[in-house]
Amino acid sequence: MVVQTLSEEQIDRVFQALADATRRHIVGRVVSSECSVSALARTYPMSFAAVQKHVAVLERAHLVTKHRHGREQLVRANIATVHLAAQLLDQLETLWRGRVDRMVDILGQPHPEPIEGAAS
Repeated sequence: MVVQTLSEEQIDRVFQALADATRRHIVGRVVSSECSVSALARTYPMSFAAVQKHVAVLERAHLVTKHRHGREQLVRANIATVHLAAQLLDQLETLWRGRVDRMVDILGQPHPEPIEGAAS
C-alpha cells in the first residue's frame, strides 16, 4: 500500500515540511519555475535567513533542490518527491473511502448522497 521508494523517516520528513504554509507556498512557486532564494525572501514578511531555513527544511525532505548560478542560489521543485507525496495522499484517501464503504455496508445504510451545491 505505501510507496516503497521512501522510508518511513523520509515520509515523515516530507509531511512535516509540508505542514507549514510558507513551505507549501515555496514548493508551489518553484514547481512551475525555479526561483532564487533572494526572490523568494522578497515575497514573505520575514528575514532572508528565515526563508533560507524554510528552503533547508524542504531540501532535507527532498521536495526541492538548490543550485548556485553565479551569486544566486536557485531553488527548484523535486517533482519526483512531490509526486510521491501525492501518491501517498491518494493511497490514504483510497484506504479511508474503503473503510467508510465497509462501515456503510455493516450498518446496512444506503451510501449517503452528496449534498447539492456542496463543495467537493
